[in-house]
Amino acid sequence: MNLALFDLDHTLLPIDSDYEWGQFLIRIGAVDADQFKKSNAEWFAQYQAGTLDPVKYLEFTFGTLSSFPRKQLDAWHVQFMKEVIIPRITPQALDLLQQHHDAGDLVAIVTATNSFVTEPIAKALGVDFLIASDPETTDDGEITGKLLDTPTYGPGKVIHTHAWLATMDMTLSSFPRSFFYSDSHNDLPLLLLVTDPIATNPNALLKAHADAHGWSILQLFDE
Repeated sequence: MNLALFDLDHTLLPIDSDYEWGQFLIRIGAVDADQFKKSNAEWFAQYQAGTLDPVKYLEFTFGTLSSFPRKQLDAWHVQFMKEVIIPRITPQALDLLQQHHDAGDLVAIVTATNSFVTEPIAKALGVDFLIASDPETTDDGEITGKLLDTPTYGPGKVIHTHAWLATMDMTLSSFPRSFFYSDSHNDLPLLLLVTDPIATNPNALLKAHADAHGWSILQLFDE
């Protein structure tokens, strides 16, 4: 059995689900449009530039979520999936995931986007294992606004991947081959640890690194 790890945004999806969730909240009038649009754009630009402070960003994200009852959030997310995510799931992404499932590989999504946004997306993609930043919740499931543990961003993806494998008494070396598909140079810490790093729809910095080191490059979609 091999290990197949996937980033989510701009890797399996041709969009950034975190950014689109923010845009969705603006469209439905759940948040102040001008203020939230400015913040959303600033955070997204920092992520693209590799300067994002993931703790501050997640505190902002979870703080926004904590403003609403969980029942309302879940209803909005069903609408978000229908209107935004499902139409952007491509046959190419599903085929790639299916290839690894058919090969008997252990498949997981490792994403910097929080688990509230991404858990239903992972299910829609047919992936059972999700490694993502979790919000703190009350006993009855309400989001408090606080972050649990280390963000799954950059080196945090390595920490959480090791911890997840340890729950099954495994390590990266337990697998003959370990794949990690990602579009971003922010994921270099984990890309450098697997046997098969695959730059997928790579940004300019990751493509340059992949070219220099002879890594495989996969263009899963044109966007």
